[in-house]
This record gives sequence, structure tokens and C-alpha cells, in this order.
Amino acid sequence: MAEEVATPPRKFAWLSRNTVLLALASLFADISTEMLYPILPVFLTQTLHASGSVVGLVDGIAQASQNIVQGFSGWLSDRQQRRKPIALAGYLLAALAKPVIGLAASWPTVLGARFFDRIGAGFRSAPRDALLASSVSEAHRGKAFGLEGFGDNLGAFVGPLLAVLLMSALAVEIRWIFYIAFVPGLLAFLMVLLVRERPATAVAAKARIDVGLKQFPKAYWAYLLATALFGIGNSSNAFLILRTQEIGASLVTTTLIYAGFNLVAALISYPAGFLSDRFGRKGVLLLSFGVFLVAYVGFALAGSIQLIALLFVFYGLYQGMFRAVGKAFASDFVPEQLRASGIGWYSATVGLLELVASIVAGLLWDHVGHAAVFLYGAVFAVVGAGALLVLVPGGIGGRGTRPPPNSPEAR
Repeated sequence: MAEEVATPPRKFAWLSRNTVLLALASLFADISTEMLYPILPVFLTQTLHASGSVVGLVDGIAQASQNIVQGFSGWLSDRQQRRKPIALAGYLLAALAKPVIGLAASWPTVLGARFFDRIGAGFRSAPRDALLASSVSEAHRGKAFGLEGFGDNLGAFVGPLLAVLLMSALAVEIRWIFYIAFVPGLLAFLMVLLVRERPATAVAAKARIDVGLKQFPKAYWAYLLATALFGIGNSSNAFLILRTQEIGASLVTTTLIYAGFNLVAALISYPAGFLSDRFGRKGVLLLSFGVFLVAYVGFALAGSIQLIALLFVFYGLYQGMFRAVGKAFASDFVPEQLRASGIGWYSATVGLLELVASIVAGLLWDHVGHAAVFLYGAVFAVVGAGALLVLVPGGIGGRGTRPPPNSPEAR
């Protein structure tokens, strides 16, 4: 009888149908969203003749709505033990809302459509991430989130460039950009439609009657606290754009710099996830905090467009690492039946603290000085890194996986 030869594991065995489809969904969804990012303020102020305060109101309500709903959608997904239908509803709602903005005759219609757009974006996020986490083993989770982050950030790179191309080279009227944005949004919906969701196990089904904040282990709450302390200083990227224009960059130059930032974030996402699988999430996340610290100090001191552009590229490293590894780390601390809730409340924490940080940054920008915004962020980068290092279990080289269910740390 011939001796059986063991088949060596394939290098990309983790690269499943679901991981590819979800990465493509993020790519198309972000192309759809970021096509509108640079033109929405122009549409409001020049086409609809709204004031600057209306621009702030529309964006503030939209972002806050997206952040708040993420925790709820994660809870609902775990409660029902269904990921795909909830994610699909979010993708479809976000896609349908974009052409409504183009049809608007006044800013309240834009506010309503933008509100539903961001509700859809927030509603899909946690169930999608839970689908992604369950599609691979824990040992490959960082790579899966890195690939999804690559798709997301690549979409953020392509979207603004596509909008500029359509308006400048093809002379497409601004309202038509909102109509065209529906197409990649619909493609994102179709990608998720093709995802195969595993049926809930008997253990996971228990979550339908037992999903609550008390079910999360202490290690998860420690991680959320460290994330919140860092997030208090992590304000909107709009202040980086304002700083770039303050130095003297034109709108076109600023847009290109911003697109380059998203490209770097896309390129680093997968390597960051791979490194977190190989050497540990905590160490890579600490590195991202360090990159953020250096970049923010640089933005406070920079005095030339060239240096600002270099700092934006450097800051892209932080963006790609933090997005890919942060969610993977959050999913490590919770059992599968609570995964959508765990990622959802993590994302809500990041988003809500960014809103707080942006309010504080606005006050500092107006009343203290522009450099104060970035020095303030740098201080809390140090505080957040210290909290992550001291409070969150697991060594710098460990993934920080959740403790056994009956251990003291889990209770």
C-alpha cells in the first residue's frame, strides 16, 4: 500500500470566495461614497446656495448617524444570528440615497438623503465585518481585514479622481455625479448578494435571547477604553485638508494629495494585516499610534506644501494599519455569536470619539491656533498608546485573543 504524502497548505488558502467578494464590495461602496466627498460642499453652497453652517450641519448629522447605528446593527445581527440580510439592506439603502441627493432642489432634501446614505453605511458595517471574520480562521483574520481595508482605501483613492475626471475632462454636470455614484453602489450590493453565509450553530443561536453588554469580556472593554483614549485626539481629516490649503496648495493639488494618502492607506492595509497575524495585533496597532503621533507633530510644524504632501503619505500608513488591524483585534476578544456586536460597538466608539475630537479641534482651530489641533491629537496618541500597552492583555507579539470563557479575565 503506497504511503500517503501530506499535501502542504496553500499559501493563500485563507483567500476564500467571501473574502474576495467582501473586499470588492468595500471597493465599490467607497468609490460610490468618495466620488461625492469633494463635490458635496460645492453642490450645497454653489448649486443650492446653502451657507457654510448648513454644510457643517449636513456632514455632522450624517457622520453621527452612521456611528451610532453601527452598534445597533451589530447587536441586531447577533440577536438574529443573520449577517447577510442586514448587510444587504445597508448597502442597498446607501446606494439608493445617492441619486436622491442629485435630485434635490433645496438643502433639507440633501440632509435627508445624506442621513439615509450614512444610516445605510453604518447599518452594513458590523454585519459585513462579522461575515468577514467568520470566513477565515483566527490565524488569518488580519490578512482578511487587510484585504478588505485595501479595497476600502483603494475606493477612497479612485472615487475623488473619478469625480474630477468626469467633471473636468468630460464636462459632466455636477448633479449627474450623484446619479452615476449609484452604479458602483449597486455593484457593492451585488457583491454581498453573492456571499455565502454559514448557518448559525446551536451555540451561536443562543445569542438570540442572550445578547447584551454584560456578555463582553473585560479584555474587550479594556481595548475599547484604550481606543477611546486615543480617539479623543483623532479628529476629522478635514483639518488636515484645511491645513494643506492654509499652506497654499490649490484645490487640485489638495485633491491629488488626499488621493495619494488613500492610495498609501490601501497599499499598506494587507501587509499590516499579514504582520498582525504573524507578529501580533498589539504591536502593529502600537506602531500605527506611533506613526499618527509623528504625523500630527509634523502637521503642527510644517511650513511647505512638499512637507505637507510627505506627511499625508506618512499619515496614510497610519490609516491603513489602524483600519485593518483595529477591527481584527476587536473581533479577537469576543466569541463568534457576539462578533458583530463587538465590532459594531468598536466602530461606534471610534466614530463617536472622532466626532468629539472634531468639535474640540474646531474650537482649538478658531480660538487657540491651527497647530494646537495637531499637538492636542499628538498628546492623546501618547495616552492611547500607553493605555493599549498597559491595560490590554497580550504581549506586543501576541494577537491578544480572548481568554477562556470561565477564566477571571473573561468575566
